[in-house]
Amino acid sequence: MHHTIFDTPVVNTILRALSILFLTLAGWKVKGALPPNGHKCVFIAAPHTSNWDLPYTLMVAFALRLNIYWMGKESLFKPPFRSIMMWLGGIPVRRESSNNLVTASVQAILEAKGPLQLIVPPEGTRNKTRYWKTGFYYIALGAKVPIVMAYMDYSRKVSGLGPVFEPTGDIEADMLAIKAFYAPFKGKNADQFHAD
Repeated sequence: MHHTIFDTPVVNTILRALSILFLTLAGWKVKGALPPNGHKCVFIAAPHTSNWDLPYTLMVAFALRLNIYWMGKESLFKPPFRSIMMWLGGIPVRRESSNNLVTASVQAILEAKGPLQLIVPPEGTRNKTRYWKTGFYYIALGAKVPIVMAYMDYSRKVSGLGPVFEPTGDIEADMLAIKAFYAPFKGKNADQFHAD
């Protein structure tokens, strides 16, 4: 995977301190920790309803000392912002094409030399949707890494890492269980998020 702000010495330390300060002053609490086997893992990121999710996610990642990569729509990566978004851990995704993102993500995780937490929003969009994409599930299965349920609850100003989800192989039952975990959380635009 490419070099990011999270593996940049000095800058990483300064931004971690600033992130913790901002979150504290803004009244946010950060909970949870990376599981012992989470050196490489896939994060479910929900709810995802606002552009504000990215800066808050970056700050929470600094606070928890994570090494995240996140998937975003390709339009975010147009010049002159491409290099900055990549440095922030971004991976451009072309929604309209049928490129094999799952296979490429599995390969990237397997080949990564250091820690790597891949953030995948199951909604695939900030807009209201009732159907969650299952890419995160198949990426984790393919790379044989844990699925960590990360969350951001704007109503309570709490964000962090929830439990590890262990896939059973029954994807329909597993998606219901995952959505049940996320049902209480509210996104910034709460009416756009439904985990039922």
